[in-house]
Amino acid sequence: MVNQARIRSFRDLGTETEALDFPVVTLFSGGLDSSYLLYRLHAIGSPEVHAVSVDIGDEETTDEKQRIADRFGVKLHIVDGRDQFAEEYLRPAIAAQSVYLGTHPISSSLSRPLIARIAMKVAEEIGARTLLHTANRSQNTLRRLNGALGLLGFPGNFGSPYELEPVDRDRKIEELDRAGLHGLSGRSVSIDSNLWCREFESGSLDDPEHHPVPEDLYRWTRSGRPAPSPETVRIGFRAGTPTEVNGRELPLAELITRLNHLVGAHGIGRFSGLEHLAQGEKVLEIREMPAAFLLMRTARHLETAVLEAETIREKMHMEQIWTREALEGRWFGELRRAGQSFIESCAARVTGEVTWRLSSGTAETCGILAESPRYIRSREAWERSCVESEVDGHRSPSGPVPIVH
Repeated sequence: MVNQARIRSFRDLGTETEALDFPVVTLFSGGLDSSYLLYRLHAIGSPEVHAVSVDIGDEETTDEKQRIADRFGVKLHIVDGRDQFAEEYLRPAIAAQSVYLGTHPISSSLSRPLIARIAMKVAEEIGARTLLHTANRSQNTLRRLNGALGLLGFPGNFGSPYELEPVDRDRKIEELDRAGLHGLSGRSVSIDSNLWCREFESGSLDDPEHHPVPEDLYRWTRSGRPAPSPETVRIGFRAGTPTEVNGRELPLAELITRLNHLVGAHGIGRFSGLEHLAQGEKVLEIREMPAAFLLMRTARHLETAVLEAETIREKMHMEQIWTREALEGRWFGELRRAGQSFIESCAARVTGEVTWRLSSGTAETCGILAESPRYIRSREAWERSCVESEVDGHRSPSGPVPIVH
């Protein structure tokens, strides 16, 4: 039996003796919440703290993360997870058309299981009994990280001290300033970025009824730059996996990065939507996901070209089950894995390419080419063929069937 205990407040860090007697691992993004946690661990005298930062295409620089870790005597671990994120999490998400209730592609639901797994591996290597993160009750990351660590069977204490003991932004900034760590007060919203998505929430975007988004938050789709001329882009898939852009074969992580800039330059790929918390309340999230926009639509066009309609209908049902399990923190659960088996059996037949015409704010198909298509290329020729086959099927062995007037 795995001995697991939850850390839910900063008070828990003082009462859970293992948090001080053994090395502590904490997830670290370089932002305000994770920096404040390092400060608090330093303040209570944790003798050995390891900050794990998983690079999946985020925006915080290594130098800045190292500066913060050094300030509090923390060992920083930078782990490159970009290729693993693309191959093991984004590839199946594309095949599963993982869109939340038709509003936006999911993103952090895909990154949290990987981050949890990597952090757990570091904890095992150094003998840490406590693994911390910084999600709070208004962030779905809370149940996704806790869910992943629980299903993975982390043998010790884990959780977020912010869950039951939130600390307001001004207090965190003030205490960090007094501790000699400056420069963390510039953001008006929370930003979560990776190679699949840039997501904005909280702060000035708290209120769904009025949430104008500052244009400078966007990077891939930012307006105000010279608009590119309309262009065609060919996206190639092999067995359900995106493999080519304009005939050039690319590793998936590189392909996604390229499409974010190429598609985003046309102002394509912004999403907004409400997403539920564990208790059912809804919070607003804003995203830019240009590559996700085009890749998922490409996959669906190719699916419709090669799969039977009934198979696609059943797959669409399974897609929502798959997405729900990922969203609720059950990535490592058996239901998502079982659903993925069916989805991948469908994706195995998805090979071909779609040619898109991109222009300001729009993407239109101008060519769908599948390796084993079910589509008709000439309706008139098909109709003649059907008639001829039907007539031939009614001919007797000795000659044509007579026509009765």
